[in-house]
Amino acid sequence: MLRAVLRMDGDTASAVAESLGPESGRELPRTRSSISMDGGSAVVSIEAADASAMRAALNSYLECVIVVQNVEHIAKVRQ
Repeated sequence: MLRAVLRMDGDTASAVAESLGPESGRELPRTRSSISMDGGSAVVSIEAADASAMRAALNSYLECVIVVQNVEHIAKVRQ
């Protein structure tokens, strides 16, 4: 079983954790994940059965993180 932990700090950490929370309940083949806050950091923990499943899960979560960060940036610029 492969394991990866993504830790995001900064202004968007809580938005990332809140936005990705429902993603952790979504079933990805051969993958388990959880999302939590640790102090001021958003933490995504992923366990995958093989490298292919890990790559797919990491790509999925990282794309979601980028979207959340872009939306947060746009919201701040327009205020």
